[in-house]
Amino acid sequence: MSPSFTQLLHVARSGMLSRLQNLDTISNNLANVNTVGFKRGRENFQEVLNETLAAGAKTVGSGAGEMDNGVRIRASQNLMEQGSLRQTGNSLDLAIDGDGFFAIQLPDGRTGYTRDGQFFLDAERQLVTADGFPLDWDGAIPEDATDIHINPDGSVMARQGDIWNQVGNIQISRFPNPSALQIMDNNLWLANEASGAAQTGAPLSEGFGQILSGALENSTVNLAEEMTNMVTTQRGYSLSVQTFQQADQMLYQAIHLRRG
Repeated sequence: MSPSFTQLLHVARSGMLSRLQNLDTISNNLANVNTVGFKRGRENFQEVLNETLAAGAKTVGSGAGEMDNGVRIRASQNLMEQGSLRQTGNSLDLAIDGDGFFAIQLPDGRTGYTRDGQFFLDAERQLVTADGFPLDWDGAIPEDATDIHINPDGSVMARQGDIWNQVGNIQISRFPNPSALQIMDNNLWLANEASGAAQTGAPLSEGFGQILSGALENSTVNLAEEMTNMVTTQRGYSLSVQTFQQADQMLYQAIHLRRG
């Protein structure tokens, strides 16, 4: 059987809503093209087709299943590929080359994770993010330290007078499924059931990347690619709107012809 007008409306509606959500993701990617350590997101689409047998005839999307026809977002995914590295010359700028995240202490007691290694020394001699959240590490910066350097293995060195002393270690965390980490504000992610629990270890140990001092990881957003995705998605949205409008007009005319 041919699909009914209401089925066409449901298909067009699902296309509009899915593309609107995809546009939100693309817009967020574009807004963070220059954000340090940002990982671009992607929406994974799934075609939805319900088939039932009724009165010996095969119908598509009949009954309660009509609302499920069309397309929907199956999952939102963080693409955790390595971003390019750039040198800054600032010893407190840290980049992870390989797998791993910096662990950040949040005000509510939770732990956030980030690839943004722009750290600062606050009034209490803590290493903090731009938002003032402390880096979770083992050690402290001495008050008489005149310079700081972090080695690739995470050991933190402080210059006191003419001598470099180790004052602590920075460990990094990785996840069984980092693409499933929950996005939150401030360029941070949270662990959840889908991502798995954090596995903490020393940089350069098996499965963990290394820390590069005086460098930052660039955003993984490709401006040209995201602009192309935006244009394609906008065109798809416009086609879904046109389909919805035409089906609505046809339904309106059919109703009035029947009444006439």
